[in-house]
Amino acid sequence: MRVLIVDDSSTMRKIIRKTVMEAGVSDIAEAEDGIDALKRIKDHNAAFDLILLDINMPKVDGITTLKQLKSMDQTKGIPVIMCTSEAEKELVITSIKAGASDYVVKPFTKDVIFEKINRLSAKPA
Repeated sequence: MRVLIVDDSSTMRKIIRKTVMEAGVSDIAEAEDGIDALKRIKDHNAAFDLILLDINMPKVDGITTLKQLKSMDQTKGIPVIMCTSEAEKELVITSIKAGASDYVVKPFTKDVIFEKINRLSAKPA
């Protein structure tokens, strides 16, 4: 499994990377915002199996990035888990309507990430 972590905080990317690695994933790329994420996806021919995407980022936020991902044929099928410190119901609904596969609120436990990765990995393509 190849995972892309998108978060403007380098500390948060390290925490998420460590957690994802503990879940058994070793092929991990990182991006610091939506623009960087879209560039990395283009550079890797959308060869990601899962994207963990922060909502609040400079330049291009997570919801806008998610909408762009879901509008492109080569990326619309990649599951996206929104990772954010905001738990407002409306933001969760907006994310799901925009195409997010799931949603986690920071800080999260390693078990939460394990469960979400395992659940998404088990879904048929």
